[in-house]
Amino acid sequence: MRTLVAEDDFVSRTVLQEILTPYGTVHLAVDGEEALAAYERAITTRQPYDLICLDIMMPKLDGQEVLRRIRQREKELGIGGSDMARILMVTALGDAKNIMTALVKGSCEGYLVKPIRREKLLEQLRKLDMIQE
Repeated sequence: MRTLVAEDDFVSRTVLQEILTPYGTVHLAVDGEEALAAYERAITTRQPYDLICLDIMMPKLDGQEVLRRIRQREKELGIGGSDMARILMVTALGDAKNIMTALVKGSCEGYLVKPIRREKLLEQLRKLDMIQE
């Protein structure tokens, strides 16, 4: 599984990397612009990410905007269905507005509120049929 973790907080980024590394390659981005650049590079090199974990509150571009742009780019490229990246929002923002924006408008596959819990993240990955255990 190829994963991109876009998270500006060092501790959260490290925790996600440690949880996800046993399941495949994990790339890191520290802000929204870096996340989009990594996504574009992965698409260009025909090595797309299977999973993208996005924080909402990031510098330069927030996670909601990154989510919107990734989905728009997939649409432009004709990427759909099971070929789309699975995107999980991993954020401190647990309010209804952000959750609904991400899930309904942004079409993300999951929403986890920090602090990051290994069990919750792995449960999401099982639901998405990305891991078996």
